[in-house]
Amino acid sequence: MNAKGGVGKSTLVLALAETLSAFHSKRVLVVDSDAQASISHMLMPQQQLTALQDEGQTIVDYMIGAVLKQSAQNWRQFVIGGVSDVDDARSIDLLPSDTNLTLFEREVSKGEHEANLRRTIGTCLNEAAQVYDIVLIDSAPGLSVVTECWLREANFYVSPTRPDYISTRGLAFLKKFRQRNPEMGFAELLGVIVNMKDPQSSDDEQYDRWLRQNGENRCFKQSVLRVTPLQSAAYFSPSARSYWAKYPGQTGDQLRQLTDELLKRVADGQGR
Repeated sequence: MNAKGGVGKSTLVLALAETLSAFHSKRVLVVDSDAQASISHMLMPQQQLTALQDEGQTIVDYMIGAVLKQSAQNWRQFVIGGVSDVDDARSIDLLPSDTNLTLFEREVSKGEHEANLRRTIGTCLNEAAQVYDIVLIDSAPGLSVVTECWLREANFYVSPTRPDYISTRGLAFLKKFRQRNPEMGFAELLGVIVNMKDPQSSDDEQYDRWLRQNGENRCFKQSVLRVTPLQSAAYFSPSARSYWAKYPGQTGDQLRQLTDELLKRVADGQGR
């Protein structure tokens, strides 16, 4: 989560999910909680996603039934198994999204269904924790009612940021929000990931150092560089490819180091 858009959240969720599956044999559930459905587009063919949206088989349809209609719903029936175009990352499932998420949020606020929404999200996460090793939630920019529920019910959150002034302001906004209503609970910050860093930019390097000087950010040691392979990873390939074909060389090395650190921080957090 970062209140600022354009910081590479969806691409990072994609890369972490595929690394967790390919190199750590983790069962991963990706939850697409963004009306733009970016991560859904990255993990499955456009034609398949469109069909699911038309057939009412998305997380939005699940929440409409559970929250607005207050009918018995099983989130597992909306999960799409075996997504990803990486042939050695075969343990990733997806709860896809669509544009109706924005309309759903309006109805939640208008009808004062926030409490029921939070219970629904909490139940989903608690049950998913019995099935999956890790659940990655791709949130929209800004703090919508749905995003707030995820942040209050999840165990942890990670904040990707570009090393620039506007993106870091998004971190400050989120920090202030986290400090409000502490009695309502909030996910623990695992740390800030410096993402989309230009290796040739002195300004990016300066902001990277500045972010790391603030211990509250708990910055991950590994920054993620803005490179062509990572940008191209957002496009779903009609032909399966290996992990190293999708994330070659230094890019794959960086993602593996980042994922190793992520798992260690999660384990430490669970221990606390």
